[in-house]
Amino acid sequence: MSGKYFNGVKTMGLFVLLWVVLLGVGSFVGGGQFIWIFAMLGLGGTIYGYWNSDKLAIRAMHARPVTEVEQPTMYRIVRELSAEANQPMPRLYVSPTAAPNAFATGRNPQNAAVCCTEGILQLLDERELRGVLGHELMHVYNRDILIGSVAAAFAGMITALAQMLFFFGGGGNNRDNPFGPFAMLAMLILAPIAASLIRMAISRTREYDADEDGASLTGDPLALASALRKLERGTQTRPLPPEPSLENVSHMMIANPFKGEGLANLFATHPPMDQRIGRLEEMARKNGQYF
Repeated sequence: MSGKYFNGVKTMGLFVLLWVVLLGVGSFVGGGQFIWIFAMLGLGGTIYGYWNSDKLAIRAMHARPVTEVEQPTMYRIVRELSAEANQPMPRLYVSPTAAPNAFATGRNPQNAAVCCTEGILQLLDERELRGVLGHELMHVYNRDILIGSVAAAFAGMITALAQMLFFFGGGGNNRDNPFGPFAMLAMLILAPIAASLIRMAISRTREYDADEDGASLTGDPLALASALRKLERGTQTRPLPPEPSLENVSHMMIANPFKGEGLANLFATHPPMDQRIGRLEEMARKNGQYF
């Protein structure tokens, strides 16, 4: 079984878990009669976030569109990779921040945008930048924006239902069930945590996919591995400030833009860098590439 197939199965399994948690919490709130209201609200939030993902992320990073005259290397790489993938050329942006990072967004390849920070453009050489841009383009081609939006909406619904359970005390036949109070308390505390962890696991799975697919697109997994090593050091030296607008788009970036310490790593949207680098190096070895 290929890594790509395994990650796809894992993503589907995680979505099933989100449904199980959602239905479990919903069954406690008013006997489950309000769960469809939350489902509709979640669907509306998903559609809005998915449709406007490019605008929200670009605005949060204060990015501006750049011309080919301003960023000839970035344009040349993205044009070549888009042609190799037989996909349209996305819009290109640069964010005026020293924190090294990059992200791609947009609801489909026809409405995609790729953004690099000034920090990453200064940090990486052309070969490493090509690896990063290949990774970001694959997020668009794999429809990861939609997947992330749906996972976020599910997690939001679960948290909202748990809060409703707390304020209104649930409902249904809990009084007739001797385990009702304990089950309700466990659901109240654990469901939002479980939803967040599952959402994070989905994001990590998509990062592994983008690493593998991006390295296949460029034909150079070692370039991306080298870039990730530099980004690990760079993001820890120059992290982004933990502002809400930036936290909402941090999962789109190629590297965790914040300093992760202690339990914060448990809820990180990105897999550990050493694991990502190890996978890419193993991919290079299988391809007969040595370093």
